[in-house]
Amino acid sequence: MRKTLVVMVKEPHPGRVKTRLGRDLGLVGAAWWFRHQTRALLRRLRDPRWDLVLAVSPDAEGLTSRVWPVDLPRWAQGKGDLGDRMGAAFEAMPDGPVCIIGADIPDVTRPRIAEAFAELGRSEAVFGPAPDGGYWLVGLKRMRRHAGLFRHVRWSTEHALADSVASLGDARVGYIAELRDVDTVADLPS
Repeated sequence: MRKTLVVMVKEPHPGRVKTRLGRDLGLVGAAWWFRHQTRALLRRLRDPRWDLVLAVSPDAEGLTSRVWPVDLPRWAQGKGDLGDRMGAAFEAMPDGPVCIIGADIPDVTRPRIAEAFAELGRSEAVFGPAPDGGYWLVGLKRMRRHAGLFRHVRWSTEHALADSVASLGDARVGYIAELRDVDTVADLPS
């Protein structure tokens, strides 16, 4: 079965992306950082072992945007909280293992993504934890749909990972390396 890597992106408009980072860098600086970080990430993650798909927001603007590479397939994130949108992405992707990441993790590499897909050979779900209690990657083997997936998750808190794992019930869950996303200037790579 074909593997799919979904990267969730927002149009990089000042005040729409990385607003906490914008408090430190200014909203224009934060949007500039996100746009260039995302472009570098997409170049780095192209690999013949998986299909790379963009989950875009806002829907209409993201589907026609000239900011992102035109050769990458796009899927509109739709409405709802992060869990609703990620759950819909899992449902919309083709059969086979699917991993979802955000675009604001500078240390994501092809070997890290390959590690996640390899873990899905042993587990039904995989998470890449973040030091703040959240996670930078979630993946599902897709052998069965987890009906309660992402229910009752306290997003943007130190409980997001634990709540997400709990939403999977008795599914076998694996973990890969911890990576940091960028929320504030302190999170930026040196």
